[in-house]
Amino acid sequence: MPVTGTQVDNEAIRLACRLGKKNKAKIWVVYVITVRRSLPIEAEIEPEIRKAEDLLDSIEGVAGEENYEVKTDVLQAREAGSAIVDEAVERGVDLIVMGIPYKRRFGLFSLGTVVPYVLTNAPCRIILYREHSA
Repeated sequence: MPVTGTQVDNEAIRLACRLGKKNKAKIWVVYVITVRRSLPIEAEIEPEIRKAEDLLDSIEGVAGEENYEVKTDVLQAREAGSAIVDEAVERGVDLIVMGIPYKRRFGLFSLGTVVPYVLTNAPCRIILYREHSA
């Protein structure tokens, strides 16, 4: 399950935990740090790493409230979508749960660029959990 630091992450992890309990599934939560092309991919971007670790600690707390243990990881990549898909392939995941905020672009609901990439390229099923519209 990829997280981005929006409020919908908490709701999506609760959903993932409830789904996981039925099948005693393992849940991996990842945060992708997007590294600019001007930097090496393994560059230590301290503020982003701290933000990622704080967010993942918070997600672990929410999962704990659901009596579920999750594994977390911070990834660094040029593009978040490809990092999510690559991680899913590498781990052989059966399902990706993605929380998406309700965003409007030019007056219309927008999925952004990451979600369409994952929907197109993921090797497994995907559940999108969209935040309630304002």
